[in-house]
Amino acid sequence: MRAAYYEQLDRVNDDLVEMTRLVGSAMNRATQALLDADLPLAEAVIDFDAKVDTLASDVEERCYELVALQQPVATDLRVIIGALRIASSLERMGDLAEHVAKQARMRFPKVAVPQELRATFAEMGALAEAIVSKTGSVIATKDVALCADIAQHDEQMDRLHRELFTIVLSPSWKYGVEEAIDVTLLSRFYERYADHAVSVSRRVVTIVTGEPYVAVSLEDQAGR
Repeated sequence: MRAAYYEQLDRVNDDLVEMTRLVGSAMNRATQALLDADLPLAEAVIDFDAKVDTLASDVEERCYELVALQQPVATDLRVIIGALRIASSLERMGDLAEHVAKQARMRFPKVAVPQELRATFAEMGALAEAIVSKTGSVIATKDVALCADIAQHDEQMDRLHRELFTIVLSPSWKYGVEEAIDVTLLSRFYERYADHAVSVSRRVVTIVTGEPYVAVSLEDQAGR
């Protein structure tokens, strides 16, 4: 019975790693759709989000079942509660990739971001890809040393988010209100995507060390 129990825990962990792969692919393709005004690709990302949602629901159901049947304590309880929280964050990351794709679809056949900001959004997409890859490694290996890399990527994402916000509010902004809203929303989607990855990494730290979970607070974001 205990062997089967730990096999189920391992399966939950494997599914969380798979979720990082799925939401990483979703944001990568959403960024391509955004920069290239690729409507079919945007539609594919939007449809794909249902797969992430389904996997998140499966993880949650198995976690609830493990709690009900096994009555875990100590480390095992942290693993299961942490998995529930991690699945929720990863599901939200998938939603944010979907939001980027929907923005690309809404502005089609136009590109949703001005030409001069394409490089910035391409950099944000690359950072999102790097941060979710590291997040998957942290979940798979429980190597909390990788959390420092995730935090560094998050700081870089925050910097780009602030730069875009400054550009949009600048008197020299030569585009319209609609474009300003698009840039602000899209930048926020990428910034929140990175924040959720940081949240996942902190959940893993709690699982491994037993230290209390520290949320990504508004003060943290303002300080970066």
